[in-house]
Amino acid sequence: MTLRAVVKGVGHYLPERVVPNSEFEASLETTDEWIRARSGIERRHFAAEGETTSDLATHAARAALADAGFEPDDIDAIVVATSTPDLTFPSVATMVQDKLGMTRGFGFDVQAVCAGFIFALTNANALILSGQAKRVLVIGAETFSRIMDWTDRSTCVLFGDGAGAIVLEVAEGDGTTADRGILSADLNSDGRYREMLYVDGGVSTSGTAGKLRMQGNPLFRQAVEKLTSTAETALEKVGLQDSDVDWIVPHQANIRIIQGTAKKMGLSMDHVVVTVQDHGNTSAASIPLALSVGVARGQIKPGDLIVTEAIGGGLAWGAVVLRW
Repeated sequence: MTLRAVVKGVGHYLPERVVPNSEFEASLETTDEWIRARSGIERRHFAAEGETTSDLATHAARAALADAGFEPDDIDAIVVATSTPDLTFPSVATMVQDKLGMTRGFGFDVQAVCAGFIFALTNANALILSGQAKRVLVIGAETFSRIMDWTDRSTCVLFGDGAGAIVLEVAEGDGTTADRGILSADLNSDGRYREMLYVDGGVSTSGTAGKLRMQGNPLFRQAVEKLTSTAETALEKVGLQDSDVDWIVPHQANIRIIQGTAKKMGLSMDHVVVTVQDHGNTSAASIPLALSVGVARGQIKPGDLIVTEAIGGGLAWGAVVLRW
């Protein structure tokens, strides 16, 4: 018998306000065509004034719980991946716990920027396999619109706000790759690359939230190489190959990165869940958003083998292999 962390439910939430590329044309030297050509993004959602990361996360959590058929007190732990928390502390996870009316268990946040959901998912898997929890709510939620420099056309047009969530539950498997649930994970980071993607503020430096800064071209080159490598490493850990994959569910940062990674893995775009055109880069929220949308579209089905991978500031990157 092998214990597995199996996905029981999935859900997402997007703020009401939709911002098309054309909205940036009035304030920036840019066009809809320029943005689409370089990123694949057509629109994104921005949180309303007063709408916080924990609000988005709570909406997504409720959707995932409903999909799983669980109540908040059926959950043992909440793990939230975010780089844009409501406050310096307490954690977004504890705020979600309160907003859900969950009176038991525990919650904490994970910060690995765009790779955050991969790190959160791996932590949740470890909690389940170690016996610390039987059911874990894993959420990625961001309000990146709050840390944009609206004069920088190379960054502010790329990001959006949103949240996605999944519910994991312990189950028994046979110890083979036919088991449902998380089969393997691969995590990495290298602080030497931090200047490629960072925020120029913080509690112990400026005392402000700061604004996002990015070196686009160097980051692009690192992304395709590292995303391919981590995905293939995670597959190799359980004796699987690229050709075994039904769906890649990548971090939705840039369509060219997504296409480049799929090509390196020898998979057509017919095997990739793509949402970047509608959501932009929602950082730690992008993978659970894409998983939820992929299920809603009828793309992802029970038994499918999924590789999900992401890279973010740090640099931090990783991949998870799971059977839906």
